[in-house]
Amino acid sequence: MAKAKGKRVLGRGLSALLSDSKDDGKLTLDVNSSKIAGRIIEISLDEIEVNPFQPRTSFNEETLTELASSINKLGVIQPITVRKLGSNKYQLVSGERRYRASKLINKASIPAYIRTANDQESLEMALVENIQRQDLDPIEIALSYQRLIYDIKLTQEQMSQRVGKKRSTISNYLRLLKLDPIIQTGIRDGFISMGHGKAMINIENPSEQLDIYEKIIANGLSVRETEKLVKDKKLPSKHSRNRNKTLPSFLKQGEKELTTYLGSKIIVNTSKGEKGKIIIPFNSKEDFNRIKKLLHRAK
Repeated sequence: MAKAKGKRVLGRGLSALLSDSKDDGKLTLDVNSSKIAGRIIEISLDEIEVNPFQPRTSFNEETLTELASSINKLGVIQPITVRKLGSNKYQLVSGERRYRASKLINKASIPAYIRTANDQESLEMALVENIQRQDLDPIEIALSYQRLIYDIKLTQEQMSQRVGKKRSTISNYLRLLKLDPIIQTGIRDGFISMGHGKAMINIENPSEQLDIYEKIIANGLSVRETEKLVKDKKLPSKHSRNRNKTLPSFLKQGEKELTTYLGSKIIVNTSKGEKGKIIIPFNSKEDFNRIKKLLHRAK
């Protein structure tokens, strides 16, 4: 149950601040009173349940172990935040990593700041705290913004004020959710950056998005190279559009087959008669070597 702690030596995080003091007298709290709100007290870990509204779904085990080791040596430096549900029952609002790390080392209790909040307020606090973290991936941030819009009914302008971010920044994150789920996973896992994702948003067709994504992974394309690739795919030149109208059917078919085989947008130009040239674009040295190997293999 919630309790004030006995006197301890210095250097044990917040526990020391919650200790009894000869000068201040003994700290006592009525845990069943509404006066408990706004106080920092030690709460038994067994009396705390996780937040069902927690937007974060994955916790890195390695960093969690490192945090547990730090807590074991120094104590919990920053209290978690909970809301009181009933007699000797609390629910996490924020600080789940500290809560999980404390459980890893079998701590009996943890310092907690008590707040009064309903379900919607609890969700909003958890979402806003989540967005402010430094170690979140872009998709996780985007999903938090999306929940603030649909669950809390906030506009982008209101979110901008709540989280201290520019409205354009919020919009850029939300646009990432238009990407194919496979690409979103690639961003979350660090295979591509948010910059790569922003470049691909301009391609509406999911299959074309995935085609570009595969090229980025296979050839290690930079964000700038990806932007050029998207621009070339999305904005064909006027000459190319006119060319497609006059290109013989056998060349159109051959162009399509070569593009599929080489994994690069092949361009076939023709003059009068059946003479012409084949243009094979590449995006990097690695891409050029890949195409060269495929051509050698086709001999």
